[in-house]
Amino acid sequence: MTITKPHLLTQEGLDKLTSELERLRTEGRERVADRLHRAFQDGQDDDFVENAELEAARHEQAFLEGRIQELEDILKNYKLIDDNNGDPHDSVRVGDWITVSEEGLDDEERYHLVGAAEADPANGRISNESPLGVALLGKKVGEIVRVNAPNGLLEFRVVKIG
Repeated sequence: MTITKPHLLTQEGLDKLTSELERLRTEGRERVADRLHRAFQDGQDDDFVENAELEAARHEQAFLEGRIQELEDILKNYKLIDDNNGDPHDSVRVGDWITVSEEGLDDEERYHLVGAAEADPANGRISNESPLGVALLGKKVGEIVRVNAPNGLLEFRVVKIG
């Protein structure tokens, strides 16, 4: 039996994933079942050996069930990370909001360091397992982190934690 490390989730992430799972188990499965039924019924009238809509509905069902399984696995093995409750600390931890500035640029970016299961870079939620997340862990305000990006080495200065 393999023991896997728990998925790190914030309370917000836990609520979001729990809600998504419930929605997929109910509305999602009903929608796919209806689509499968309609495609099967429509296919009975065709002389075609292949029914493209039935095949597409089966693919949607497989995707839906895969996502349900993924969410169930995450929710069976997670560790809740807190927002550090204003707990004073001087180095970056999972759950922190971190403000960084790219060296050579004036603008600052703010990120919420979260577990991989709820990462959403477009909305400022970066994974603790991403290159930037790994580089930031344990760093203090004023320190510079280096990240290998597709377009070369990037350097960020930690401006603020919290």
